[in-house]
Amino acid sequence: MRFIATLFLLVSLAAQAADKPSTAAPNVTVLAEKLAIPGLNRERTIRLYLPPSYDKSPAKRYPVLYMHDAQNLFDAATSFAGEWGVDESLNELAAKEGLEIIVVGIDNGDEHRLPELTLYDSGPVPRAEGEAYLRFVAETVKPFIDSRYRTLADRAHTGMMGSSLGGLITHGALLRYPQLFGRVGIFSPSYWVNMRLYDEAGLQPLPSDTRVYLYVGGGEGGTEVDDTVRMSGNLVHRNPGAPIELRIAPTAQHNETAWRAEFPRAVKWLFQDAR
Repeated sequence: MRFIATLFLLVSLAAQAADKPSTAAPNVTVLAEKLAIPGLNRERTIRLYLPPSYDKSPAKRYPVLYMHDAQNLFDAATSFAGEWGVDESLNELAAKEGLEIIVVGIDNGDEHRLPELTLYDSGPVPRAEGEAYLRFVAETVKPFIDSRYRTLADRAHTGMMGSSLGGLITHGALLRYPQLFGRVGIFSPSYWVNMRLYDEAGLQPLPSDTRVYLYVGGGEGGTEVDDTVRMSGNLVHRNPGAPIELRIAPTAQHNETAWRAEFPRAVKWLFQDAR
């Protein structure tokens, strides 16, 4: 039922978003070329944030953060329920702390969002497409970005972040592509959709330098807090001494307002030694 309610809400909010003015910063662009998703017969829009110094420092290369649900990252005009303010936060961090990263935002597929961001077939999603979506990110999007922009392409400078189902699929990338993504931010993850991830996380060790930031709001309801704490325990047990951070915001709810507030703290922790 949660899936059905969420789907109707997203459709309704998407219709409302069309009348909102753009809030995207000038250093955010929508790539003209949509990228095809192999195996799914779909194309996807990519939204790109480049650091303030990108055009002024032609020899400089930058860490990269891949994020899902790009409609909600930079612009109120395309967001469903408010935006993360990723561009504003990073512009401020660049000015005040010298932290500069490229952000690659991958649009969600609207009615395809649920299956694309789910790893295993389940009751709410009888045909999961998460494996194909992750291959698309790893084998299409990342090579495309690395070939056209001045990235630091190694895993030590490459991260992924997402919330809700985006958090779920981000954890999937952590387990399936550890050679590509060394810095992972998992916000309000919908672990209840694919409980098999607990077993995977408990069995598969991560490279010792992988940084994992787990976040959940105490006001999200359901089993979200308990689920995230449980996953944190699995990761710590399997990867003793690894940089794994668990953050519980006591009153935060399951929405973009909470994720926007947490983003600066998370991105600083993930990329503090990757400049």
